[in-house]
Amino acid sequence: LGVLYEKGKGVQQDHKEAVKWYRFAAEQGHAGAQTYLGEMYHEGLGVEQDYKEAVKWYRLAAEQGDADVQNNLGGMYRRGQGVPKDVEEAVKWFRLSAEQGHSSAQINLGSIYENGEGGVPKDYKEAIKWWKLAAEQGMVLAQVKLGEIYIEGELVPKDPKEAIKWWKLAAEQGHRQTQFNLGLMYAKGHGVPENLNEAVKWWKLAAEQGDVQAQELLDLI
Repeated sequence: LGVLYEKGKGVQQDHKEAVKWYRFAAEQGHAGAQTYLGEMYHEGLGVEQDYKEAVKWYRLAAEQGDADVQNNLGGMYRRGQGVPKDVEEAVKWFRLSAEQGHSSAQINLGSIYENGEGGVPKDYKEAIKWWKLAAEQGMVLAQVKLGEIYIEGELVPKDPKEAIKWWKLAAEQGHRQTQFNLGLMYAKGHGVPENLNEAVKWWKLAAEQGDVQAQELLDLI
C-alpha cells in the first residue's frame, strides 16, 4: 500500500499516507518497508527531512542484508548525514553491499581506495579490483575509469589495448568522451591498427551528441 500511495498507482499520490503504511510494515521488521521509510526521511517526502531518522531505518534494513540500503547507509556515513562522518564505517557497509554485487557500492569503494579518504589508506590494487567488478556489470563510470587508468599508466603499467577494451564498452553505451577517445586511438593507431574509417565512425557518434572536438576533426577530413 505504501508504494501505491507514494507512486500514485491506482490511488491519489499521498506521501503522508505512504509513510503511514511504510511505518506499519517497517515496525514489523519488513526490510523493504524500512528502506522505503528511510528514503522518505532522507528526501523529506511525507515527513520533515530527518537524516538521523533515515539512518535509523536504513540500518535496520541493512542489518537484514539488503544490498541497496547497505550502499545508502555507507553513503550517509561517507557524507556525515545523520551520523558523524566516518569513512571507515562507510567502507564496512559499502563492502557488504559490493560483495553482493551492488555496482554502485563497488564504484564507491574504488573511489575511496583510490583517494585514501577519511583515514582509509590508499590501495590502488583494491580500487582497481572494485572498478573491474563494476565495469563487468556494465557500469559506464567504471569502464571509463579503467580506460583512463590503463592509458595513463600511473597506477598500473600502460596498456592501450586494455584501455580500448574498457572504453569501447563505455562508448557502445553512448558515452560521448570515450567515443571521441576511441576515434583518436584508431586515427593514431594507438593500441589498435590505424583505421581512419573506424575513427570517423566513433567521431560521428560523439559529434551527434554535441562533441565539438569530434565535429572539428570530421570537418578536416
